[in-house]
Amino acid sequence: MFNDKQELNDMKTKIDLRQYAAGQGYQLDPKGSWRGTAVMRHPATHDKVIIKRDTDGHYVYFSVRDDRDNGTILDFVMQRQRVNFGMARKELRPWLGVAPVSVPVFDALPKTAKDRMKVEAAYARMQDANTGHPYLEKERFIPGAILALDRFAGRVRIDARGNAVFPHFDKDGLSGYELKNTGFTGFASGGTKALWLSQEFPSDNKLVLCESAIDALSHAVLFPDNHTRYASIGGKTNQQQPELIRAAAARMPVDSQIIAAMDADAEGRKLAELVRGAVELTGRKDLRFTVQLPEGFKDLNDQLRARPLPLLPYRPPEVPSVA
Repeated sequence: MFNDKQELNDMKTKIDLRQYAAGQGYQLDPKGSWRGTAVMRHPATHDKVIIKRDTDGHYVYFSVRDDRDNGTILDFVMQRQRVNFGMARKELRPWLGVAPVSVPVFDALPKTAKDRMKVEAAYARMQDANTGHPYLEKERFIPGAILALDRFAGRVRIDARGNAVFPHFDKDGLSGYELKNTGFTGFASGGTKALWLSQEFPSDNKLVLCESAIDALSHAVLFPDNHTRYASIGGKTNQQQPELIRAAAARMPVDSQIIAAMDADAEGRKLAELVRGAVELTGRKDLRFTVQLPEGFKDLNDQLRARPLPLLPYRPPEVPSVA
């Protein structure tokens, strides 16, 4: 006997929305994707969607361009083919077996809680700051050329209010984001603090951990090195961060150096010791741990702003818009 409810559930759970989208011409954006999240773009229509898996196992998506364009694979079909519910089901029935067209194979997509989806939806609609950021450049003296590096691609954004936005990642992907601006510090509503991380490359041999992402960017300006990756804890630590620091250190290639570049105060010394302990927990004897303090200043950004060197010309960024 035909089970109508079972078929609908199978369509939502057994048809990989990423594969269906690929069959419609969408392409995966590797730089914009991370664990638990697939960003896909259509080269002809310029449509951009975020694909995840809900806690019930359903593949779900949301459009970066339209808040109303979201839901399961059935909604995806109805929105893009302009068909009704019945026609969408007819379209998807061949996909319940072997895909009717050649599509790529993707790694399993972990399930994501709804509150994290809300955080990610808000973050996805922010603009990458690789074209510049007024607050970071004019007040924090972070040159636009640093923000444009591949090292920081997708790791600094700007929201509609002009805040600098720094995404935090845990073992499941994007967990939240910091907000920084003149006289203002905030964190994503419903998000969880983890680690801000730069991009990681196989040739890296150093990991610099700072209290803030701004200090990490300042380190990149003061001590440029194409083989250094960066991380920050965003202030006081929570219970999950020591393990995330250990994991970040454990991902480093053989014979790497782990540098704790915290503030030059009592709290900074405590954080440096926390990093030391996390590195020791990796059990790797090849990792070299060192402490680096700002030279005559409280933090690295103070040191950067006091540097008597000409700054690169400020380039006003484009008005924030949906990418």
